[in-house]
Amino acid sequence: MGTEIEQLLKYFTIAILLLGCFMIVFVIIYRLRMNNHLKEKEQTKLRYEQTLLQTQLEIQEQTLKNISQEIHDNVGQVLTLAKLNLATTTVNDTGAMEKIKTSQQLIGKAIQDLRDLSRSLNTDYVERMGLLRSIEYELELLKKTGSIETEMSIAGISVKFNQQTELILFRIIQEAIHNVMRHADAQKIAASVVFTDHEMNVTIEDNGKGFDLSPLNDAENKTFGLGLRNMQARATMIGAKFLMNSEPGKGTTLHLQLPLNESYNETGTEN
Repeated sequence: MGTEIEQLLKYFTIAILLLGCFMIVFVIIYRLRMNNHLKEKEQTKLRYEQTLLQTQLEIQEQTLKNISQEIHDNVGQVLTLAKLNLATTTVNDTGAMEKIKTSQQLIGKAIQDLRDLSRSLNTDYVERMGLLRSIEYELELLKKTGSIETEMSIAGISVKFNQQTELILFRIIQEAIHNVMRHADAQKIAASVVFTDHEMNVTIEDNGKGFDLSPLNDAENKTFGLGLRNMQARATMIGAKFLMNSEPGKGTTLHLQLPLNESYNETGTEN
């Protein structure tokens, strides 16, 4: 009887030791996995921050180019006309008052153009207006020039994203619209934003001359479509799908699909 009890105690002790070893191994493996998970999470966060910084720098660079282009194409030309008007005006000129009045109008337009440009490029202003109003405002500015027709439609229950997501989305759309103005020779730009239960769909379509997208698939091509690649990279960073369709003579259509993910979705409001 005593021997059996000793054997049972021995087996029980061995079982306790094995269980203890198992628990120690389990804790060690768990801690290793947690450490690896934390490291991967930290690396992912670091990569995201680096990508975000690179994207912000690209947006800043593009913004500076937009400012330069707008000042040269619009404000600069208007002020040049005003200067020419004033330079050719003399005291005895019978049309002096008319020229001065025209110059005043031109200078007023230049001032308004600068204000519009400042608002369009100001990050805080985009945040205050929100994504949808910012897109509408951008199209309104183009329509005011009289050189192109614009329209915008919104469907579904609109969703507000965090500031960074909305800013990147707006800069992608803004760059697409500016590209239409500079290269497409279009008479109309149509924008639509559709919200479903699961995603937001943005479409920017023009009736311009279009272009051949096949060089984008050429591995040796280093320059063609750089702007498109930048827009696609920005879209990918915020989890959006970016697609562009174009053919010579058939215009260009840009599609953006952004899932309504709670990780960056803040609030929802009905249109």
